[in-house]
Amino acid sequence: MTRIGYARVSTLDQDLEGQVTRLKVEGCSVIRSEKVSGGSRDGRAELATVIEFLRPGDELMVTRLDRLGRDTRDVLNLIHEAEQRGAYITVLDPHVSTRGEMGHVVLTVLGMVAQMERRFIKERQREGIERAKGSGAYVGGKRRLDRNRIITLSKAGNGAAAIATALGCSRMQVYRVLRES
Repeated sequence: MTRIGYARVSTLDQDLEGQVTRLKVEGCSVIRSEKVSGGSRDGRAELATVIEFLRPGDELMVTRLDRLGRDTRDVLNLIHEAEQRGAYITVLDPHVSTRGEMGHVVLTVLGMVAQMERRFIKERQREGIERAKGSGAYVGGKRRLDRNRIITLSKAGNGAAAIATALGCSRMQVYRVLRES
């Protein structure tokens, strides 16, 4: 049996260290981490690797259920996939595991709460943006890509896939920047 930890934060400027430390203390011999939204499983390569790596008797451990996902269906699918591989999932806070039937019920409810919390966050964010726009203080979100570099690489003959790989982003982001310029 291997304890495999998974740590996730939503943005690049957030810190994973607290989660990683807690997972180490709990005895995780392998810890995978990533900085990506938990709104869906899209773009979560490390999570996909963890699920693929699970073997019978393994334990996938996360510090909180919302680190695994903020969509109830995604969380339930992850639990199902782990069980199909003979593994189980343990959430540390609150301590719940899929080893027992009650753990399934609790994780389902917690998954629903995480999804509801995500909706509340998005709603508050939209309200805040609207207030900022109304007062003239809204300047848009922080740019995460170097648009000039994308354009330069494109003019140098590089394709979208090569640019995306070089900058660590998706081809769609590259296409969007090129279309806007």
